[in-house]
Amino acid sequence: MDNKKSAFIAIVGRPNVGKSSLLNRLLGAKVAIVSSKPQTTRTRITGVLTEGDTQLVFVDTPGMHKPKNSLGKYMVRSVSESVSGVDCCMLVVEAGREAGHTELGLIEKFKAADMPAILAINKIDTLKDKEELMKQILAYSVLYDFKAVVPVSAQDGSGLGELKDELNACAIEGGHFFDDDTLTDQPEKVIASEMIREKILRLCDKEIPHGIAVVIEKMRMRENKEILDIDATIYCERETHKRILIGKNGSMLKKISTYSRQDMERFFDCKVYLQTWIKVKEDWRNSIQQMRNFGYNEKDFN
Repeated sequence: MDNKKSAFIAIVGRPNVGKSSLLNRLLGAKVAIVSSKPQTTRTRITGVLTEGDTQLVFVDTPGMHKPKNSLGKYMVRSVSESVSGVDCCMLVVEAGREAGHTELGLIEKFKAADMPAILAINKIDTLKDKEELMKQILAYSVLYDFKAVVPVSAQDGSGLGELKDELNACAIEGGHFFDDDTLTDQPEKVIASEMIREKILRLCDKEIPHGIAVVIEKMRMRENKEILDIDATIYCERETHKRILIGKNGSMLKKISTYSRQDMERFFDCKVYLQTWIKVKEDWRNSIQQMRNFGYNEKDFN
C-alpha cells in the first residue's frame, strides 16, 4: 500500500521578511536568492523537500508590495495565483512587527479561500524582549485561526524542526508529485541567472538592482564533462548603471562574476567557466515585449 503523502505550500508575506532564506533553510540548499533589499524574488520558485513518505512542495513568492511598473504587477499577480492553488499557506512575518496592510490583505485571501495557514514568525534571533513575541502571537491569533504559530529564525535555524513538523501535518495521501531526489523545478539556466542577480543585489547601489535582468545565453558542458561553460548577459536600464556595473577597470563586473561562479560551482558540483556581458535596455520593466524576452510568463502581465 502506498502511504506517500504530499502538500503544496505557498510561502507568502511582505518583502524582506526572510521568505527565501526560510525556504533555503528548510531545503538545506540554496534555490532562492537572498539579499537585504526588498522584492528580491521575482518569480515563483518551487522547492521540493522529501523526507520519508512525505513530500513538501514549496512555492516561494515575491513579497507583496504596491506595484510601480509592469514587472511589479507581474510579481503581485503571481502571489495571488499562488495563494489560490495550494494546500496550505505559510505566512512569514517579522518578529516584533505589527500586522500591516500586506498581512491583513493576505489574511483576507485566506478567509475567502478557507485556506489552512501556518504563521511563521521569523527573525526571533533579533528580539531582545521576548514579551514582544508573546504579544505578537496573541495579536495574530485574533486575526485568523492559524493551524499553528511557530517562532523561527532562518538565520540560526531555531524552530525549524517544529515548523517542519507542522508543515508535514498538512500533507495528504496520494503519492509524490516529484522524484524523491528533486530539489527544485526551476531550469538550470534560471538558477544560474538568479545567482548572478543576487550578487548584483548585494554589491550595487539601491537604484540599480531592480532595474536589471540576467539572461543565460549559453550553458553547455564540455565534452570532457569537467567544465560547464556559461555565457550571461546582464541587462540594465541606463548607461550610467552600465558604467557602475562594470566598475573602475572592470572591478565590479569581475567581483560579480567571481562570486557568481563560486556559487554555481557549489550548486552544479563542477568547474564553471563564466563569461558576462552588460547591455542597456531602457525602461524594460514597462515593456511587455522585453519582459517576455527575459522569460516572464505572458499570462501574468494583464
